[in-house]
Amino acid sequence: MPSVSRPRALAYAAVVLVLLVAGGRFLTSAPDAHQGGTPGAGGLELVEAEPADAAEVIVHVAGAVRQPGLYTLEEGSRIDDAIARAGGPTGKAVLDAVNLAAPVADGQQVVVPARGGSGGQPAAEGPATGGRVHLNTATLEQLDALPGVGPVTAQKILDYREERGAFQSVDELDAVPGIGPARLEELRELVDL
Repeated sequence: MPSVSRPRALAYAAVVLVLLVAGGRFLTSAPDAHQGGTPGAGGLELVEAEPADAAEVIVHVAGAVRQPGLYTLEEGSRIDDAIARAGGPTGKAVLDAVNLAAPVADGQQVVVPARGGSGGQPAAEGPATGGRVHLNTATLEQLDALPGVGPVTAQKILDYREERGAFQSVDELDAVPGIGPARLEELRELVDL
């Protein structure tokens, strides 16, 4: 095989280098599907899938929060997310009375009770003081004070609330073991949402 002279080898290397540079410029200046260009003949076009719109729910956050009102959240959000969207709890908020891990539902009202009953909180004193018991914030003692409920049924109400989230209507009490239609009618005027 004949040897290539040094000047000829340098000429070949220069031609290869020019071709590489030209090819690189061609590739980098080719239209990009992401920049709205059209691909060259025979090119593949990359199309990004539009993300599916996440389902949303609207909740009313009230009580001891910094900015009470209506908020739109993604489906699957929790009570804690709703409170955060409302600016977080105030210093008087009683967060132990709220199941922060419960999922929110469309149209739900999330009430954060306040110490001393202030902050727009619905009455939750119980029938002995003339106020209604708020099903979504009531304590075991408040539920136990209701006529015909007792501590066992009161605990079942709390368990139901923790498992399924806030009560959406007073009629849901009928699903709690130990509360039938007659007891529900008796409690209807004594409880609130």
